[in-house]
Amino acid sequence: MTIVKTIEEVRAQVKAWRAEGLTVGLVPTMGYLHEGHQSLIARSVAENDRTVVSDFVNPIQFGPSEDLATYPRDIDRDAALCEQTGADLIFHPEAEEMYAPDFCTYVDMDHLTKGLCGKTRPTHFRGVCTVVSKLFHIVQPDRAYFGQKDAQQLAVIRRMVRDLNMPLDIVGCPIIREADGLAKSSRNTYLSAAERQAALCLSRGLNKGRAAVEAGETDAAKVKAMITAEIEAEPLSRIDYVEIVDWNNLEPVDSTAGSILAAVAVYIGKTRLIDNFIIER
Repeated sequence: MTIVKTIEEVRAQVKAWRAEGLTVGLVPTMGYLHEGHQSLIARSVAENDRTVVSDFVNPIQFGPSEDLATYPRDIDRDAALCEQTGADLIFHPEAEEMYAPDFCTYVDMDHLTKGLCGKTRPTHFRGVCTVVSKLFHIVQPDRAYFGQKDAQQLAVIRRMVRDLNMPLDIVGCPIIREADGLAKSSRNTYLSAAERQAALCLSRGLNKGRAAVEAGETDAAKVKAMITAEIEAEPLSRIDYVEIVDWNNLEPVDSTAGSILAAVAVYIGKTRLIDNFIIER
């Protein structure tokens, strides 16, 4: 496995692979990899001849008061996980390699980015779409892999690829959880022991909501109220949102009878965590 820091090196390696007729998978990450990322890498390794992992904390998807400076980073740890899982190349650029000093071109989306996380993070998805679009142009993969934990991001990237006729497949992969149900996240490292325990209110609330839907409850407001009540019962929690939306267009729904995304964003102390479930029909 090789670690490279420049676009030119990535393109040269991919060109050599293409000359051999090999397929290429891409796993875009912001580093500090955990078992959730590992599952994406393993899926790519299984479905492609070569796998590229991008390891880049993208500055333009962080708002002015968000955690860019403190976001966890450990390239040595990441490299060991990638090599163990079978990745072939890590692209680990500096910000200056991705964004020239006079950079002023962005990929923006209207509609799917307005609700859920987009409500309180208005520039976030412009940053996500821009960096992912750049990675797609640099690597030119056959497939790219994204986790369901960031469900809105997955929906946004799928729509971007469709709308802009990008020639690759987007593969969504299941949420990987701790044994007690907490969704794996790089931000879990911010939690104190008490906060780590309190964070379980997200998965407990979502589990109650899912069980109600699977038992036949179709009133989205009632399901939302169940999830909200469970989270609010935790004193260390502060809800950003609890929403039930159509999985195809992310619009709020009154009924859970179709394909739905139930998504939550909750502050535990100062740490903002997200989680969800999807039911496809």
